[in-house]
Amino acid sequence: MTKAIILDFDGTLADTASVIIQTIKGTIKELGLPSRTDEECRSVIGLRLIETPPVLFPECNVDVDLYASTYRRLFNIFNTDGAVQLYPNVKETLAELKDRGMTLTIASSRSNRSLTEYIVNLGLSDTITYILGADDVAEGKPNPEPVLKTLDELKLSPDEVIVVGDTSFDIDMGRNAGTRTCGVTYGIGSTEGLSKADWLIGDFAEIMNIID
Repeated sequence: MTKAIILDFDGTLADTASVIIQTIKGTIKELGLPSRTDEECRSVIGLRLIETPPVLFPECNVDVDLYASTYRRLFNIFNTDGAVQLYPNVKETLAELKDRGMTLTIASSRSNRSLTEYIVNLGLSDTITYILGADDVAEGKPNPEPVLKTLDELKLSPDEVIVVGDTSFDIDMGRNAGTRTCGVTYGIGSTEGLSKADWLIGDFAEIMNIID
């Protein structure tokens, strides 16, 4: 029986793609790094900031701390009021899941502070009970640590949890921890990257159909 759902944030609950891509490109320009296409920038969404430069720029020796600090500063500039919105049916479905007794948590490659601000500003504080950010773990997605830490916090076993996300990083994280996984096809990641998921949904409301 499913007792909890571990949710990704970017590309699963909220549409942050345009702000993130704009910020990555701004960071690249400011640091004088080789240009990258929107799709190349999109491909690293889901990784922690410090893990992004080696993937985007394998040919360069990028100062990851400088990259991360520049990104955060520019993100605060580009992240204007209303720039990030929840996907359709997210808020209502989360409320319904909570009413059914489901524990709802977030495991994200975003910082805990940023996650908390979004959860408050988007009106999800009443439904999300546990937040795990990139700075709360030693290893990020697809390492299972975020899921294992959440399981320990909730005192649950892997078979009682479903991990939901839009990228292969999310699905692999869940699988590596032994949970069931659900991929959302409307998000930032590619459908091909979700091929290992137990379920695929094209609307967040469809998650109600897979809860046992």
